[in-house]
Amino acid sequence: MNNILGLLRLRIKRGVNLAIRDVKTSDPYLTVTMGSQKLKTKVIKRNCNPEWNEELTLSITNLEEPIHLQVYDKDTLTVDDKMGDADIDIKPYFECLKMGLDADALPKGCALKKVQPNRTNCLSTESCCVWENGKIVQDMILKLRNVECGEIVLQIEWINLPGSKGLAGV
Repeated sequence: MNNILGLLRLRIKRGVNLAIRDVKTSDPYLTVTMGSQKLKTKVIKRNCNPEWNEELTLSITNLEEPIHLQVYDKDTLTVDDKMGDADIDIKPYFECLKMGLDADALPKGCALKKVQPNRTNCLSTESCCVWENGKIVQDMILKLRNVECGEIVLQIEWINLPGSKGLAGV
């Protein structure tokens, strides 16, 4: 607990136009890796546009540590097929968190920062850090790499953990 700064909730919403890895479709699931932490969504059978709507939570100890997503097609008799990967760039989000905003100072839906797609992130479209219900969230659509097509729609949200270091000293 001494090293933990807080928690990062990832709401894995859906996949869009994922690659076909079986005869006509795929059975996709997604893994999230950060350091030694590895989390996994459920498998959605026969669907290249899966709706996961799952929340996965990472313990954050280092703001520089990359968060890596990998999408797979679940196979029964062979090794699961890779369906692309992406990295989540959390630096712009943490810049917003460090602003130390007052919960009453901003209207709901206020955009704090706009992040444009570029060579160093996997964003498919512009992503905004937004003030929602007393918290800062960032919705993003990530374009999968190393595959012919596919995107992942997700949202990230910081959770302060009582007894942790928090972001103040970072």
